[in-house]
Amino acid sequence: MTHTASPRGLSSSRRFFRAAWLLLAGSVLAGELGGGLGSVARAEETLLPVPQTVSVSNGVASIGGGVQIVWDTRPSPLLQRAVARFTTRLTAIAGPAGHGAPYVLHVSVGLDRAYLSVDEKERYALTTSATGARLEADGPAGVIHGLATLLQLVRATPQGAVVERVHIDDAPRFAWRGLLMDVSRHFDTVETVERQLDAMELVKLNVLHWHLSDGAAFRVESRMFPKLQTVASHGQYYKQAQIREVVAYAADRGIRVVPEIDVPGHALAILQAYPELAAQPLPDVTTKGLNLNNAALDPTNPQTLRFVRVLYGEMGGLFPDRYVHTGGDEVVSSQWTKNPAIAAYMKAHGFETAAALQAAFTGEVAKIVSAQGHVMMGWDEVSEAPIPKNVVVEPWRASKWTGTATQAGHPVVVSAGYYLDLLRPSAAHYAVDPFDTKAEGITADQLAKYPPKHPEFSVPFAMDEHAPPLDEGQKALVMGAEGTLWAEMVSEPMLDGRLWPRMTALAERFWSAQDVRDVSDLERRLPLVMAELEATGLQATQHREAMREAMAPGHSEALKILTEVTVPVRNYALNHLAASSGDAMLSAPVAVTDPDAFVALRFNVMAARYVRGERALAAPLRQMLQRWSDNDAAFVTGAKGVPVLEAVVPVSHAVGLLSRAGLGVLDGRDGSAWRMDANRLLQEQQAAFENSASMLASAHSPQPPGGLLIAILPGLRALLTGVAERAE
Repeated sequence: MTHTASPRGLSSSRRFFRAAWLLLAGSVLAGELGGGLGSVARAEETLLPVPQTVSVSNGVASIGGGVQIVWDTRPSPLLQRAVARFTTRLTAIAGPAGHGAPYVLHVSVGLDRAYLSVDEKERYALTTSATGARLEADGPAGVIHGLATLLQLVRATPQGAVVERVHIDDAPRFAWRGLLMDVSRHFDTVETVERQLDAMELVKLNVLHWHLSDGAAFRVESRMFPKLQTVASHGQYYKQAQIREVVAYAADRGIRVVPEIDVPGHALAILQAYPELAAQPLPDVTTKGLNLNNAALDPTNPQTLRFVRVLYGEMGGLFPDRYVHTGGDEVVSSQWTKNPAIAAYMKAHGFETAAALQAAFTGEVAKIVSAQGHVMMGWDEVSEAPIPKNVVVEPWRASKWTGTATQAGHPVVVSAGYYLDLLRPSAAHYAVDPFDTKAEGITADQLAKYPPKHPEFSVPFAMDEHAPPLDEGQKALVMGAEGTLWAEMVSEPMLDGRLWPRMTALAERFWSAQDVRDVSDLERRLPLVMAELEATGLQATQHREAMREAMAPGHSEALKILTEVTVPVRNYALNHLAASSGDAMLSAPVAVTDPDAFVALRFNVMAARYVRGERALAAPLRQMLQRWSDNDAAFVTGAKGVPVLEAVVPVSHAVGLLSRAGLGVLDGRDGSAWRMDANRLLQEQQAAFENSASMLASAHSPQPPGGLLIAILPGLRALLTGVAERAE
């Protein structure tokens, strides 16, 4: 049985534009960040995630005539659809097939009755030779992964598309490799959700954790409780048919969908629809600075557990996955202790604390979920009191909770260290290993520098410097990890750019061996993989261009130049800045910045190499610095009368001044006064980084105009001091 790749899918102009973009990424970026100017990275050197084993042959094979699939085992409809996607993506990357003989890919796949479960078979072996290729997989998931790897081996050249000749044997380190999408705070359409699923497939992520309810809104049609859409959704929700569509779309791509319906806290939206279940009178949602997360269900009301039972039964029917996430985080104790009836109930039943009452409620929810054929998941708060051992705990407040939860015998999915809404760069998240019990948390030094007003609130978030490492039994309980993106500060047009490429870095952390930790190599590969994701459907660049043009009609190029060398403030500093302006920050320059800032990263690497003696880099460095220096005047002109742009004019001035200082170094400018001024400005900008270097710092320190940090500081510092250093 055969299937031949053909040039269907994207329009011709779009196809060739994106193929050219990918080729540019493979040559220019890889050359400047890799071995030398003008060199082209070999495709096997750009694989992400890094496979378990890769054996490289010499040379490449032409695939200019397209790729013909020959099935050595009978393909299911699911696998035929996977090949159809591969065909479309191959065309987007390599261009349409020519008239030559096709390159033949033989595929064989084993039976896997555990497909779409944590026990599924994901191993695959891929061999590409001069005359053809072979993909052998233990199950359907392995075929999907192998096709994704094959796409990364493809390279467009002036002579036509080629594939690198390699042998790969591969399987994931963790069975659970997830991405959390929060659609409660900002709603995302089905099209947008499915676009993320496509990207997830290409980097071998296999769980969509869909956060569907919170204080802001409830986003699923309920036929049992219709007020959840008429009142609690604010007019934006998924019909049940749409939920089933997304679940099926994900399943086709080897991705499970785990829903999260949050109880007993984060319940304001539910309680707006059904206020009789509330622990406290509902707040006025127009109140400035109101925390929408505070409202909680009344666990002592018999109707509450009835509501939970019926709601989870209905929602569970939409999601076939074994796991259901019930939240359980950030329950404000005063919601219960300041309710006289609840306080009396606690006293009568021996619950000394709100946490004890929550533990009892959690146990009842776990029974409900289990009776409905599912396994309960909850955030790490649920592990602070006795609960059934099969409840999956998701550590988020600090890495120490991975240790305590596994020590108590709970399966774990780690998200501590992987909160993408902290706006840290890929390198910071990549450094966190799911097994590390001391990777994430507030340090003693940070607490000493910024002592909190209520120290007891910081205890769960504090790093335990004495936390023991996981033993082998505890490691076996770590199912995997998730990257999470809470969407308070993420509108739908921002989503692609806020998730990717950082989620790509986490895909490697969750898939590849623990010793795959070379940050420089990761940063070299990220632009290449991001180019592939955009060539095949991701829209981060497209959306940023549209947002820039909306902010600065006719002057968006100057905004682009400024935002390619700046990054957003980190660790919720942006949330603090937005406290008084609401959603205005979602239409400001910071909304189109990338925490990784590839252009700035490239400059920093080139400057470091120049300092080490590669003087041929002077010309491209000078070109970049001149561009940024000249941009200041253009930006100021375009910013006139536009408040969100005027707010960041000081940042534009600083970039211009620092760029001119860099040019002075390259030009051998004499004198010391200008160097002193430049170093002073560097120190000021470095202080801005330090002011959002931790969550405590970001809450107590002033932030730069518009929340923009200048990302080219390491390169400029290297030029001015003659000493190379690691990027921020």
